[in-house]
Amino acid sequence: MSDESGGRQHALPIAGGPPVERADAAQNRRKILAAAADMIATRGVEALSMDEVARAAGVGVGTVYRRFGDRSGLVYAVIDDREREFQASFLSGPPPLGPGGEPVERVRAFLHALAERTEEQSELLLAAEMNSSYARFNDGSYGLYQMHLRMLVGQIRPDADAEYLADALLAPLAANLFRYQRHRRGLSLARIKEGLNDLVTGLT
Repeated sequence: MSDESGGRQHALPIAGGPPVERADAAQNRRKILAAAADMIATRGVEALSMDEVARAAGVGVGTVYRRFGDRSGLVYAVIDDREREFQASFLSGPPPLGPGGEPVERVRAFLHALAERTEEQSELLLAAEMNSSYARFNDGSYGLYQMHLRMLVGQIRPDADAEYLADALLAPLAANLFRYQRHRRGLSLARIKEGLNDLVTGLT
């Protein structure tokens, strides 16, 4: 599936359970993801190759491309388990991150949790997001984040452009900027969170 920018839409499953699939397809998926995860762990994400993953998994390279679309889609699939856990935490977990908290506190908790999530898998996220110009935005999880923040910003500032502000709040957590700040400029995770707090304060 492609969006209007021409990029492939990576439709990661949203929290709530994996899609039903045939047993052989599920087995192939597990083998491909295991091979990809092993390659990333032993050689780094830059070494990830669709051809080599197919050989290691014992499937045809066409199967890998049909299932995951491109290298970015494969990386996002490796990321997927941690992503499901994160989605569940802000969709149905306890407050302040989950439902029931004050909107401002939920936005702050969400951005802090997303910063921690990015810290954990920043190398993988960078590889996925840099695959094409719109890769980050074509990922299904970005749309969910944007919708979640748009709802909360609308509750905080009904007169504001919630759609724009949701994107603005997510922008500092793009993997390339996050890694630049952490590894080139030496910003601590705590300092990044404080900066995010200042952005949230600006909403009020």
